[in-house]
Amino acid sequence: MVERDVETELVKHIANFLLELGSGFSFVGRQYHLEIGNEDFYIDMLFYNFKLNCFVVIELKMEEFKPEFAGKLNFYVSAVDDLLKRPTDNPTIGILLCKNKKKVIAEYALRDINKPISVNEFKLLDKLPEEYANILPTAEDFASRIKLPEELEED
Repeated sequence: MVERDVETELVKHIANFLLELGSGFSFVGRQYHLEIGNEDFYIDMLFYNFKLNCFVVIELKMEEFKPEFAGKLNFYVSAVDDLLKRPTDNPTIGILLCKNKKKVIAEYALRDINKPISVNEFKLLDKLPEEYANILPTAEDFASRIKLPEELEED
């Protein structure tokens, strides 16, 4: 499964995804186009949070965190701050969602970046913890809703 597949499925279920993010989020676009230095760049997902008064850049990676991902996200956050942010907006927030991360590597990669950026893992669980079993959908329910490829479901 590639990032674009996850992104496509999240967009199909954008209302639920917005609820997961929390209140105040508005979807601006996916593969949001930026032209910088006569080159084309595409942000996986761009949101605006009305409570925080800032843009939120989300980048998806279907692999373990690599230090160069922080540089790319920092580039996007800087570009959004320069090209889209209004004078009354707060600084853009960057969120990198990746399959997994080694905390110490992420800490070194982000140490001297002075922008609000976080690296988070996403996990597909085989079994929902008991305390959430009656409240949340199971991994199978979620997988069937976003139609994950069979090979990922088996992992």
